[in-house]
Amino acid sequence: MTAPTVVGTAAAPRSARSLVVVLSAMAVSLTGTRVSAIALPWFVLATTGSATMTGVVAFVEMAPYVLVKALTGPVIDRLGPRVVSWTTDTVSAVAAGLVPLLHGVGLLPFWLLLVLVAVVGAVRGPGDLAKEVMVPEAADHARVPLERATGLSGVTERLASTIGPAVGGGLVALLGPMAGLTVNAASFGLGALVVLFALPRGMGRGALAPRSARSVKSGKSARSGKSVKDDEREEQAGYWQMFREGFTFLRGEPLLLTVIVMIAVTNLLDAGFMTVLVPLWAQQSGGGPAAIGLTGSAWGIAAVAGSLIAAAVAHRLPRRVVFFAGFLLCGAPRFLVLALDAPIGVVLAVFVVGGFGAGFLNPILGAVTFERVPRHLLGRVGALGDSLAWAGIPVGGLLAGAAVALSGLIPVLLVSGGLYFATTSLAALRPEWREMDRLRGRGAAADPRAPVRSAVSAQSSAGVDESTAGVGRRSLPVASSHGEG
Repeated sequence: MTAPTVVGTAAAPRSARSLVVVLSAMAVSLTGTRVSAIALPWFVLATTGSATMTGVVAFVEMAPYVLVKALTGPVIDRLGPRVVSWTTDTVSAVAAGLVPLLHGVGLLPFWLLLVLVAVVGAVRGPGDLAKEVMVPEAADHARVPLERATGLSGVTERLASTIGPAVGGGLVALLGPMAGLTVNAASFGLGALVVLFALPRGMGRGALAPRSARSVKSGKSARSGKSVKDDEREEQAGYWQMFREGFTFLRGEPLLLTVIVMIAVTNLLDAGFMTVLVPLWAQQSGGGPAAIGLTGSAWGIAAVAGSLIAAAVAHRLPRRVVFFAGFLLCGAPRFLVLALDAPIGVVLAVFVVGGFGAGFLNPILGAVTFERVPRHLLGRVGALGDSLAWAGIPVGGLLAGAAVALSGLIPVLLVSGGLYFATTSLAALRPEWREMDRLRGRGAAADPRAPVRSAVSAQSSAGVDESTAGVGRRSLPVASSHGEG
């Protein structure tokens, strides 16, 4: 697979600066989020002693995350991911910083904690998506294959998942959970500054369709007799029209829809695992927050290794085989080893193997999505796809907390592991997966200058391709947690 050329500027010099800055902003904000993922549940458990309340806090953060993210795709496409990224990170920094500040002066009742957590969740969704949307543009400037760019994005995410739990576990053990939440607020502020001042000028602007491109709604080109005024009206489409365009495109992509459904189920199980089951296991086993940090770091280090290998060679590997092998390693074994009350050494070994497998998932999902989704639709399609894939995350902690209260930790771990294995195994039987390798380097997004398919053509082509009976990234899911919370 050859490296793509920079869109519209084939003679432009190759520059990795854009990719480095985008990945740096992702690294900073994600590391703070991973620290908070340990500090916040431990703070709630320590102050309330309730697994149910811990699940409620997770729900209050993730429900706004999913809902707002689903609705902000047109805003990202209109304003541009750069503006959305630094503004939402700024708001997150303020809201997250108020938690330790108000707690320190004794003015943080539980209801106010829920409000601040909800604000952080609401603005973090579009902020995360905005950074992801800039990855293919940065890859164009660096002239690297999509698998390599998304692989490096995966490495960044995994490094955050390695450093974050280690820092979070250490801070909570030594200084208490408020220290971890303070680091979270600072990371959001630093992420905003990186995007605002370090990103090259002109990068991350709005990505609406150019006048020469076909509109998703009509499928007609501006060169087919339309006036400039008609094109301008299309480019100034209203919010709901833009939203419908993203929905219509996604509806005509059976592979992405299949990915989203599978990731939605696994994300629900992962959310309960990370926000409730692992903290309870650490508490009951006597390992405490240090055990959470150890398992998270073991997972993250191995996932970094997997992502690095994926960045180097994933564009040469059969995507479908690698994808489901990765899920086999990173799914059910984590639940089972905790249920068996295995020694910490065995637990860490299982997490290492699982993390390595998980490192291959998001690079593949990202490349598939960026190939299939036109650039000017990435915000809309990515927002819808990510939100659908994350739809179960807000209730994952609630369901896990309620289930543990009813039946205990070990039965819930066993049932969750079985559901994880069944979901990924049954999904592998779907015929749509053969499409994963079909559009390598030549999908709709591979050349944004190519005409965009209309809703009708998207559906009809799905019927013509021999393997379609029929993410965004991340699967669209680029948003899958894969056991990291």
